[in-house]
Amino acid sequence: MRIGELSKRTGVSPRSLRYYEDQGLLTSSRSDAGQRHYSDAAVQRVSIIRQLFDAGMSSRVIATVLPCVDIPGDLGVAEETFTAMMRERDRIDADIAHLIETRDALDALIRANRRHRAELSTGPEPVAQST
Repeated sequence: MRIGELSKRTGVSPRSLRYYEDQGLLTSSRSDAGQRHYSDAAVQRVSIIRQLFDAGMSSRVIATVLPCVDIPGDLGVAEETFTAMMRERDRIDADIAHLIETRDALDALIRANRRHRAELSTGPEPVAQST
């Protein structure tokens, strides 16, 4: 199938499909006119690639995980894939911890601003200055 058909069947833009190919995540053959042609198996592969992107993995990490799909019976590949996924999970956990710290710092600033606004609204009336 051509890139437009693969795009329709997967819901992934042709631009993204070309990016996947540039990153070595997806392969195609070329017609004499240079048009990309994909096998029917490309639909499932694009689905897997999307799931990996949705899980927060970069194309570089996805490239290390995809061999598990290509060679499902190889224990060494499965172990490498597991290690890569655990590294990604640890990275996401660290990102979450950082976001929580950032949110807590913002919450402290919001509390201080609330106190300041409350003090301003209950403080003495400002004295009018004569001109």
